[in-house]
Amino acid sequence: MAKKKHNELWIITGAAGTGKNTVSEYLYSQYGIPRVLTHTTRAPRSGEQNGVSYYFETPETFAQKHLIEQVTYDGHQYGSSREALQKAWEKHRIVSLVLDTEGAKSYIETFGNHIFLLFITVRHPDSLRQRMIDRGDQPVAVEARLHSPEYQRDLKLPEELVPVAHLIHNDTWVEAKQEIDALLKREAVRMASEEL
Repeated sequence: MAKKKHNELWIITGAAGTGKNTVSEYLYSQYGIPRVLTHTTRAPRSGEQNGVSYYFETPETFAQKHLIEQVTYDGHQYGSSREALQKAWEKHRIVSLVLDTEGAKSYIETFGNHIFLLFITVRHPDSLRQRMIDRGDQPVAVEARLHSPEYQRDLKLPEELVPVAHLIHNDTWVEAKQEIDALLKREAVRMASEEL
């Protein structure tokens, strides 16, 4: 008898500028895995839309959310809500969520075996400064981010996440896509075998 499939949350984590949002967008466009939107009090970047890129909040509306994790970067709050995840799971069995490594730990503690974790990394962290500038971040904000303890922390995969993490190298997008595609093929085989 086939096992009932349980919901999965694919967490995408890593340092700023490694391409977490790009990976999330690829999972959706190529594999139909939608992203659970998170909340932030920062202003939208060029091209970003409320309810599409993030839920853009005021400090007051942010404080009203039922958050599983939250963090402050460069004076702005970021967080993800239980309601947004449950809403996404009502429509899709597998969804993705972009988080920092501390947020990833919170989700693993809360949702355990529902988590599939992708750690996005690069071999040359010096390249991340230019990536952040190219995506529209202000140079002053980029320098603040690069010197923050959170950025330094997220450059390295935390010990607690090692047992569940799948590393994706995004030095070039071609390489990252190949690694993601190979991982998804292996996962498709695993999920098919679980149904037997």
